[in-house]
Amino acid sequence: MEDMKGTLDRYLEERAEKEVFSGVVLIKKRDQNYYEGAFGYANRTWKIPPDRHTKFRIASLSKIFTAVAIGQLIDEGKLALADSVVTMLELTNTTISEEVTIFQLLTHTSGIGDYFDEMNASDEDWVALWKEKPIYQMRKLEDYFEIFKNQPAAFLPGEKFQYCGAGYILLGMVIEKVTKKDYRLVIQEGIFDALHLEDTGFIDVEDVTTGVADGYEPKEDEAGNITGWKKNIYTMTPVPASDGGATSTVDDLIHFYRAFRKGDLMSQNMTALFMTPQVVDQDSDGHRGYEWKYGFANWFLLKEGEVIRMGHTGEEFGVSARYYFYPKEKIEVVLLGNQGFCMGSVGWRIHELLTGEGK
Repeated sequence: MEDMKGTLDRYLEERAEKEVFSGVVLIKKRDQNYYEGAFGYANRTWKIPPDRHTKFRIASLSKIFTAVAIGQLIDEGKLALADSVVTMLELTNTTISEEVTIFQLLTHTSGIGDYFDEMNASDEDWVALWKEKPIYQMRKLEDYFEIFKNQPAAFLPGEKFQYCGAGYILLGMVIEKVTKKDYRLVIQEGIFDALHLEDTGFIDVEDVTTGVADGYEPKEDEAGNITGWKKNIYTMTPVPASDGGATSTVDDLIHFYRAFRKGDLMSQNMTALFMTPQVVDQDSDGHRGYEWKYGFANWFLLKEGEVIRMGHTGEEFGVSARYYFYPKEKIEVVLLGNQGFCMGSVGWRIHELLTGEGK
């Protein structure tokens, strides 16, 4: 373990010096800290470094909160995986097929047109998306629905996997329809308050909130050298939605996921279903020698039928987050960063150290 700590220290310090990485890393095995480190700046203006208690926006990591709320409603008998979302929401004047189910939305197999293609679009495409409707106006789930409700289908419902944020917007709308409450209030009461996650929540970017890291993107010259920094204030949604954007800490995320796996939030049967791979991610399948599958807000890496790792990623301008769980070793990895796409390489380097890959 000491060798791993030294190797990881050198790797992360080098990346931080090159300014390609900023954030907090926590690796735990049960109650033992395997590794803990904080790098870069939570606030570059005042040169304030982050620490273990710093709150970071977590982007699509918070899809799991939406999925769990759906699971809770199913446990209560108010919803079923086979339910049609069009029927449930009484949608009209939309291209979304009546055959699209809750299960397909959870597993990104619905085929509905997305409001933004995260996997294939560019940064410029994201900026262009908000020219007609400024991003600061996106405050309700219906605001997103208006953008994709008449998008053509990408494929037939259930045909294959294709990551789709719009599907989780619809799931948030289902939560609001069934509970007759605002999505964020449902998650706050049913998950954050229930688990006493005091550092996790849905923060309005206009609010002054203690201990939250600012998000940054580098300014680069033609050669790719970093010449300065800009905040993500014009590229970040003002309040989180049901497809991502909550704020949390490394410790709160570990507390949440442990309670989730233990069955503290849903029935044992529903929890087991959430811990089970559901569909093949055909675009990733075979990468690094793994079988890639997706469940409910959960990616699974399998080898010879055994789950090696599960978890999720989160990326926005000025945000990069990862949560990974290695079930055989009971190891958890939480990576929270405030530079876009800075945690991808870090996650794979830690994976190599934990699994012995690449030796």
